Amino acid sequence: MSPEGEGSKFSAESYYTTQPPPLSLDHDVSLIREFVSRQEKEGRNVVLVTSGGTTVPLELNVVRFLDNFSAGTRGATSAEYFLQAGYAVIFMHRQFSLQPFSRHYSHSTNPFLDFLEIEASLNGTASPPDICVTHNKRRHLLDVLTAYKRVQAAGTLHTLTFVTVNDYLWLLRAVSHELSVLRRKSMYYLAAAVSDFFLPRQKMSEHKIQSGKGSLLIEMDQVPKILRSMVDEWTREGFVVSFKLETDGELIVPKARAALERYGHQVVIGNDLNHRKYEVVFVSRKVGSLSPRASSSEGGISHNNTDNSSFVESWLRINPPASSPVLGTDYVKEIEEDIVAELVGRHEQWISAGR
Repeated sequence: MSPEGEGSKFSAESYYTTQPPPLSLDHDVSLIREFVSRQEKEGRNVVLVTSGGTTVPLELNVVRFLDNFSAGTRGATSAEYFLQAGYAVIFMHRQFSLQPFSRHYSHSTNPFLDFLEIEASLNGTASPPDICVTHNKRRHLLDVLTAYKRVQAAGTLHTLTFVTVNDYLWLLRAVSHELSVLRRKSMYYLAAAVSDFFLPRQKMSEHKIQSGKGSLLIEMDQVPKILRSMVDEWTREGFVVSFKLETDGELIVPKARAALERYGHQVVIGNDLNHRKYEVVFVSRKVGSLSPRASSSEGGISHNNTDNSSFVESWLRINPPASSPVLGTDYVKEIEEDIVAELVGRHEQWISAGR
């Protein structure tokens, strides 16, 4: 693997000329074009939310691949809050990762079948029994279902899936081009956990790699840094938000600043692996004034621009729950609610500045 900091032999341009697009790309693009056109006519802001992890196949006929732990929680949760804020959402997610609304009832937490009861037929009739929702879960399910049906009726959510890092890169470029017609009314919320390294198609074994030879050595190439191309060429004044996840908290702000310097986008949201559900930091350039959101007992935004750099850091914190919440009976504060509220405010400033 190439050491961090060394340039990859794949630029964004060379990647797209040597790696094949997914077979469904043209179909996906046509549906995105229709969706964006409809939202433009109805005057909505549109946000692209990317979510979940990408795989790196090791063979053309894929048996083995590299993956990461992302389940898509942040992306799916954020998409719901963007929809609540009146945005139309293009939700580009890893196949089988969490999705808006259904995320509340994943197979590992709150399995859906646990919310259902079987009611025996009355008066000994031969009619089949009824299925109903467990009484203490009805309020929460009704809230989720109502929000979901409202979004369906409004036609403000479009989903598309990726699996491999190659799928992701092709879709990201295509969707960015389609969204660029909205200019400043578009936002790009890049929450997917994208692989840093990949195996070019030209280096892949056609069939399953055999284990009989013992150890396996694979030299991978660095995934091209496409954010600069996205900012300069694909998005035309779109509001671009990227994420920086680290395990060493001391690296978050310096690396976020470096990303802004390198790519020239609007915001980096930094988070520590072990505290990402309760604390994030917004890092941005000092362009104009940002109105801080009011703090509350749940936490809030605190701005730090006491140094003389060209950046400002805004920390957002909420209090962890005192005990494990019980779905349907306890209100659970999610940090994504405040993340989205902060970004919506900043996006409105971005739109106003371009008028």
